[in-house]
Amino acid sequence: MHCEAKFDFINRKHHCRRCGKCFCDKCCSKKVPLPRMCFVDPVRQCGECSVISQKEMEFYDRQLKVLMDGATFSVTQGSCEKSETMVCRLSNNHRYLFLDGESHYELEVAQISTVQILTEGFTPGDIHTYTSLLESQCITEGGNSRATGMLLQYKAPGSDYLKQMKFTTSDDFNSNKKMSASWLAAMHKAAKLLYESREQ
Repeated sequence: MHCEAKFDFINRKHHCRRCGKCFCDKCCSKKVPLPRMCFVDPVRQCGECSVISQKEMEFYDRQLKVLMDGATFSVTQGSCEKSETMVCRLSNNHRYLFLDGESHYELEVAQISTVQILTEGFTPGDIHTYTSLLESQCITEGGNSRATGMLLQYKAPGSDYLKQMKFTTSDDFNSNKKMSASWLAAMHKAAKLLYESREQ
């Protein structure tokens, strides 16, 4: 039960299709599609869940295709100084980040612990940080800025240690710079949604 209303034959309880908690009609009156749970038609959700579901719908409509199309980055592994030009894209099943260049990497999204979007703007060194799946950490968010790269921390299969991978847009990729910036913005949105749904 997540509502202080007294329920009876007239004042019935309703459960939110997203969180499953019980509410009165007034607290659970929003109807929003929930495709990730196979509800294509709008379904009853509480106020808090309906806001997150609406953001997810906007993400599916706008940013998901950008992530699946991919973008080109200069990728650096851990503390290594040498970088490699790679195309990074989200897999069709949305479970992996594929990185293709001379090497090939598959990062499972569920193993990513933090996503930091590196930015340039009015404040030098501005960093947007969002925790995604593994842990609950605080969020820091900068002001007006332009995305220039991304820092991922993740756990490799069979390891308890965090590894790091840095993605940067390069001046060598002028024709792809806009696409890379759009991809980073979509990744920023995805990480934020993952954090919000985890916190819920």
